[in-house]
Amino acid sequence: MSASPATTKRDQPWLFRTYAGHSSARASNELFRTNLARGQTGLSVAFDLPTQTGYDSDHPLAAGEVGKVGVPITSIRDMEILFDGIPLEQMNTSMTINATAAWLLSLYIAVAQQQGADVKKLQGTVQNDIIKEYLSRGTYIYPPKPSMRLTTDVIAYTYRELPKWNPTNVCSYHLQEAGATPVQELAYALATAIAVLDAIRESGQVPEADFPKAVGRISFFVNAGIRFVTELCKMRAFVELWDEICRERYGIADEKARLFRYGVQVNSLGLTEQQPENNVYRILLEMLAVTLSKKARARAVQLPAWNEALGLPRPWDQQWSLRMQQILAYETDLLEYPDLFDGSRAVAAKVEELKAEAREELARIDAMGGALVAVETGYMKSRLVESSAVRVAAIATGAQKVVGVNCYTETAPSPLTTGEDGGFLAVDPKAEQEQIERLAAHRAARDAKAVAAALAGLRAAAQEGRNIMPASIACAHAGVTTGEWAQALREVFGEYRAPTGVSSAAAVVPEDVFAPVRAKVEAASAMLGRRLKMLVGKPGLDGHSNGAEQIAIAARDSGIEVVYEGIRLTPARIANAALEEGVHIVGLSILSGSHMPLVKEVLKRMRDLGIGDVPVVVGGIIPPEDAKELLAAGVARVYTPKDFEIQDIMADLVDIAAGTVQRAA
Repeated sequence: MSASPATTKRDQPWLFRTYAGHSSARASNELFRTNLARGQTGLSVAFDLPTQTGYDSDHPLAAGEVGKVGVPITSIRDMEILFDGIPLEQMNTSMTINATAAWLLSLYIAVAQQQGADVKKLQGTVQNDIIKEYLSRGTYIYPPKPSMRLTTDVIAYTYRELPKWNPTNVCSYHLQEAGATPVQELAYALATAIAVLDAIRESGQVPEADFPKAVGRISFFVNAGIRFVTELCKMRAFVELWDEICRERYGIADEKARLFRYGVQVNSLGLTEQQPENNVYRILLEMLAVTLSKKARARAVQLPAWNEALGLPRPWDQQWSLRMQQILAYETDLLEYPDLFDGSRAVAAKVEELKAEAREELARIDAMGGALVAVETGYMKSRLVESSAVRVAAIATGAQKVVGVNCYTETAPSPLTTGEDGGFLAVDPKAEQEQIERLAAHRAARDAKAVAAALAGLRAAAQEGRNIMPASIACAHAGVTTGEWAQALREVFGEYRAPTGVSSAAAVVPEDVFAPVRAKVEAASAMLGRRLKMLVGKPGLDGHSNGAEQIAIAARDSGIEVVYEGIRLTPARIANAALEEGVHIVGLSILSGSHMPLVKEVLKRMRDLGIGDVPVVVGGIIPPEDAKELLAAGVARVYTPKDFEIQDIMADLVDIAAGTVQRAA
């Protein structure tokens, strides 16, 4: 007699999503509708960096960034086009947006109202986790306290007006991308959630009787790496620790309100440029960590595409990842069984170990005064930088095996990358100018008096401590732009630059790894008559600082004097700093796809200042053809994800700098 499934009813699958958006609202709308037709059950919107950091597409800082890593949204007109033909009352939409979350949600609500939707039926998520922006992605605008106030305003508004909406998605995904260990991912995400819940209570906007409702709408967005047994245990630990925090710290009796609800994108950090076809297996294994365990199963899953270490995925690449989810959900028997790991001693022991270590780290953060203080002091950032350095060194030395990168590297050329497009999607170079023209037309057509009145109402709400959402929705309907909304709040709240974590990060790489490089540095410094000096710069709006931080730390630990000012620098500022600091080499890190205009502008600025002989090297996700063009333009070296041996990069940098000085002499 054959065994029958232990459940009488097959579970419903999670939401199938793909993270999508590029070039323009019209192009992204076409992509959304294509993906929905192929079986996607929810949307996950990627916004470009100007939208994320509160700039209009024609702002000088937006140059080269428009439409590169997501869709540009400058006003309600773009939002209308983005969701054209998609009934929002029936859709479940996730928006990856943080500093400008209140604004993008206001635009979404305004478009839903124009569609005639009942906003109380709107379902979806706005990420709205500003703390991790200070630690990883870098798309913050305002200081921590006013930023937290915007987060709580969204929560207080939505629990009443959009009761099915998740108003914040506490995000540990980018913490792991920035180097977090499983324990750090647990502790820092939960510390963030605690900071949010404490802020809600302190704001007085949610009556105590309604507090469980607000808690019940908090969701999480997590990462799952390749060590999928550990990652599975991490998710079970998340479930149990969140229940514990809700019960013991906040007295939440309602079990439903204590549920750990999360969506996931599996790890992109581990995807390789070398032998990129192997990434399909990595993605599948990582997905198992968040789907196998019923008690800790994701509510929504979005998977990266196999080629994201090369460039922007094409629609077919996204379909391939979507099919992976569908096969697991519909062709296997996974959803027919209760939890597969209840009673496993190995899993239970690992979960308890993770929980115990996470509690210790949470206690340290709590003793400091909470997550906001741990951000402002640089504590959490420096710990992430150190953890990332450990990972980089382990791969460089071979202690951590990565197939196709530092072992089993012999391979035939991949047929997946031999097409004319190189295996990824290139953004139309005309998209930025066309977006700027649409923005100008929108400004010319709107009612200027209505815009001025709406912005005055927004400033007043911010200054008087009123909830920002009603005034923001009024701004949306009036035609206010993203840059105007953000600038109005900049005038009230100010702007912020977070600690880099580099200066306070401890040396974690074994001394012998950099010993040969140190000898080179000493010889070069003796020849120069002073310490070899390097400027590490991140031009443009790209806030993914992990690569730049690892280069800065490795250079420091190699004996090089390092100048690193963090993210979001203009080409002019980088060139001026190179002149003022008297550096021997400049390293630029760009991961947003805007390397061509930004690097060329830095080179021009340096030539104009008379320091065009100082070598410039560039690192990032840079296609081979772009690398050739950059080298022809005067860049000394281009590094991509395939260049993983950090000690070799350091030795190369010393040779480039010293060789340039010798030739000049």
